[in-house]
Amino acid sequence: MSTVVWVPCDAAAVSVGADAVAEAFEAAGATVRRNGSRGMLWMEPLVEVETDHGRVGYAAVEPAEATAVLAGDLASTERCVGVVDEHPWLTRQHRVSFARVGVTEPTDIAAYREHGGLAGLQRALTLSAEEVVQEVTDSGLRGRGGAGFPAGIKWDTVRKAEADVKFVCCNADEGDSGTFADRMLIEGDPFTLIEGMAIAAVATGATEGFVYLRSEYPHAIRTLRRAIDIAYAHGVLGTSVLGSDHAFDLDVRVGAGAYICGEETSMLDSLEGKRGEVRAKPPIPALQGLFGRPTVVNNVLTLSAVPMVLADGGAAYAALGTGKSRGTQVFQLGGNVARGGIVEADFGIGLRELVEDFGGGTASGRPVKAVQVGGPLGAYLPPGKFDLPMDYEAFAEADAMVGHGGIVVFDDSMDAGAMARFAMEFCAKESCGKCTPCRVGSTRGVEVIDRIRAGTHREANLVLLEDLCATMTKGSLCAMGGLTPMPVRSALEHWPEDFGAPPGEAEAVADDIPESATSTDGGARP
Repeated sequence: MSTVVWVPCDAAAVSVGADAVAEAFEAAGATVRRNGSRGMLWMEPLVEVETDHGRVGYAAVEPAEATAVLAGDLASTERCVGVVDEHPWLTRQHRVSFARVGVTEPTDIAAYREHGGLAGLQRALTLSAEEVVQEVTDSGLRGRGGAGFPAGIKWDTVRKAEADVKFVCCNADEGDSGTFADRMLIEGDPFTLIEGMAIAAVATGATEGFVYLRSEYPHAIRTLRRAIDIAYAHGVLGTSVLGSDHAFDLDVRVGAGAYICGEETSMLDSLEGKRGEVRAKPPIPALQGLFGRPTVVNNVLTLSAVPMVLADGGAAYAALGTGKSRGTQVFQLGGNVARGGIVEADFGIGLRELVEDFGGGTASGRPVKAVQVGGPLGAYLPPGKFDLPMDYEAFAEADAMVGHGGIVVFDDSMDAGAMARFAMEFCAKESCGKCTPCRVGSTRGVEVIDRIRAGTHREANLVLLEDLCATMTKGSLCAMGGLTPMPVRSALEHWPEDFGAPPGEAEAVADDIPESATSTDGGARP
């Protein structure tokens, strides 16, 4: 019998040669199986060889090394990381949504069942819709897309709504820089998402579902469509979900890459074939969503937590985490970081532990200057803030946000002024254009920051920048314009010298902002 070797098929591993590595092992006589990535991205391609002691991993394997790995020539070198399941980077995590990612072949539904899959859906089918929703409510599960809205409240609203048809829509657009958990879960364990959506359908009476998946994820698109076909073949989807009287059809829709479609109403417009544009609320999507019907809209990580909630009970999930942030979050370490990848842990873990312990500091070896948490519209935090617990409320009190769980690391060569400018420029390019504060404010923001950095009437322009940020925060129709000031304000607060201002000057100006600064002189008016 040939040796069984596992080679990741995840896009991150493929990008560094995993397909060629798999071909090399097949040519060497091994039986190759393709799994999702374990999330230790600095080790990819991470090859795992089945042994009597477990699956032994070898880091950064190249095609030419296949024969050496099979012969055991690398077993005593630092390239051998031991039994992967026992690696400290993994054992210190608490993997719930990612429990099967990297362990099984992504579209092997038998293996999915063997590792606990479908237990949540099977239990949901024994409960009433109200009882299923109550389990989700009891779990304390909140939206993992960034807003943190309680999932149980949203589901119950859809459940109680009267309509001829209801929908479950998963927003897998994942446009935030530094985030990749949605992609990795879909590429590594798509049945978890499918099961979560089926449970949502059972709970709310929905009969149709769509996954809105960004076009930049071709591997995820292919894997999810294959998994959906298999789910239909095994009765997980279709006219009789697992032999019940519940019907649920699911399909994938590919977006064209608009960042604004990460916002739920813009995504719904895109699903309807329209230009992605933010809708005014009310009405809320839970009452009038896709095609005007009641619609559950959650992101990948929210829906992928649901199978565990139903399998083990809402109370078990609520026992994890801290405060009002219950359960686990899938944190993504990226940027200038030594050990980038996926860390799933209970809410409440410290930012410092994620950056310095799991992340290992910077890849460049230089001191960490800042991390940006929550995507391109999240706050920049200096090392002095690293003792913050990863908790929705704790971050909000610090004028920051957990968001989708992305953490991007920067070393001391970072220019905070340039990054603040980028936030405004990014908003100007990605705005749907529907509201003036976002559409015009972001363009004016770039101009004002340029004047500040050039030293042109700095005091007046600092006042104007804060006034502009206040207008965008309070007046924008959605979080696109409303959150753009967050990285700008944090950069200015912690690194005023990067804006050409002496330390302390920016804070002094911010403390003395008048009711309106739009009529300041000195060329500050846009």
